[in-house]
Amino acid sequence: MHLTLALVLSALLFAAGVYGVLVRRNAVALLMAVELMLNAANLDLVAFDAWFKDRLHSGQTLALFVVVIAAAEVGVGLAIVLALFRMRDSVAVDEAIDLADRDPVRRPVEQTQ
Repeated sequence: MHLTLALVLSALLFAAGVYGVLVRRNAVALLMAVELMLNAANLDLVAFDAWFKDRLHSGQTLALFVVVIAAAEVGVGLAIVLALFRMRDSVAVDEAIDLADRDPVRRPVEQTQ
């Protein structure tokens, strides 16, 4: 298999993930789009590992670490989505305004002498 084929497929997967992050307003769909982007990065890591014929297989090792981190991210993300659903009865990201910072300007605390 040529490296170009894997890189083009990875670019298409990553572009689909970016499109999903930018367009979707459902929190679960956002998590799936992020996972798609992480899988595109894993495909690149494994393709370059095979292309350079690395004896230590560092690309595959790093891809394994990315999979582990992605699993942890999905666990935390789904817990947040579940809490949001219980609180608002919806997983729409636009309706989660109460999670935003209401006072974006932080004033320094005055010192008393």
